[in-house]
Amino acid sequence: MADIQKRQGHTPRRAREQRAFRLVQVGSTASAVAVVGLILTVVGVISAAIPVLAIIVALVCFFMFRSVTASR
Repeated sequence: MADIQKRQGHTPRRAREQRAFRLVQVGSTASAVAVVGLILTVVGVISAAIPVLAIIVALVCFFMFRSVTASR
C-alpha cells in the first residue's frame, strides 16, 4: 500500500474552488464593463469593440465556470 498513486487528472477541491472564484470575479467584472460599455456605445462616447470583447470574456468565464463546477 505504500506505492499508492494519485488518480490521473485529479484536481484538489481547494484548487477547483479557487479557480471557480477567480472565474466569477473576472466574469463579473467583464459583465460590468460590457454593460457600461454598451451604454456608452449607445450614447456615442466609445466604439462597440470594448463591450463586444467584454461580452466574449464573460461568456468564456461562464462556460469555464460551468465546467469547473460540474458534478463529478
